Amino acid sequence: MQNYEIIWNSVLILCPGFIKIHAMLKRIFTFFIVFTSGFLFFGCGRSSVPSKSSATSEPAVKGQSLPGPPCIIYKTKADYYHLVPVILSKDRSHITSFPGIRDIYYKGHLAYPDSLVGGFLLDNRGIGPDVAFLSYTYEAYGKLETSPGSTELWKNILDKDPLLEMYQCGNKNQYDRPKDTMNEIIAKDWLKECIRLK
Repeated sequence: MQNYEIIWNSVLILCPGFIKIHAMLKRIFTFFIVFTSGFLFFGCGRSSVPSKSSATSEPAVKGQSLPGPPCIIYKTKADYYHLVPVILSKDRSHITSFPGIRDIYYKGHLAYPDSLVGGFLLDNRGIGPDVAFLSYTYEAYGKLETSPGSTELWKNILDKDPLLEMYQCGNKNQYDRPKDTMNEIIAKDWLKECIRLK
C-alpha cells in the first residue's frame, strides 16, 4: 500500500489539475494496482510446462509424446525374469524382432527388468504386447559366440503368450525415477491412467 501511495502523491505533484477528481481516480488507481499485483502473483506462481512427474499426484500419462523409450510395465504368467524376450508377429506365427548378443544390455548391464510391487516388472529391453520368451537366460545368451538367427530362436521359444497384463505409462523420460514412480502408480491404483496393452 505504501508504494502506490508514494506513486499517487507523485502524480498529484506533477499534475495538480487532477486534484478535483482525486477521490474517483484514487479508487480506480487502487483497484488497478491490486488487480495487477494479484494477476502477476498468480500468473508467475504457475507454470504451463509440467516438470518431470514423481507421482505425488495422480499422473496424466495417457497420450504422452515426449521423445524416448515408452515406459512399459507388465506381469507374466510365470517367472521369466532371467529370460531373453523376442517379438512375434500379430498371429504369433514367426519372430519379427530379436536381440543380437550385444543388444541385451541396458546402461552397461544385462537388461533384466526392474521388479515392481504387485508382481509387475518394468521393461528395460523394449518389449510390447507381442512378446515371447526364449529358453535362453540373459547370461547364457550373452556368452554365445554369434547371434542366433530367427529360425534357431523359434525352436527355443519357451512361451508364445506369456503376459497377464501390460501397460504403457507414458515415457521413461518424463520420470526422474521411473521405478519409484511405477511402484507408486501401482500401489495407489492409478494404472487406469496408463494405456492398457494387454
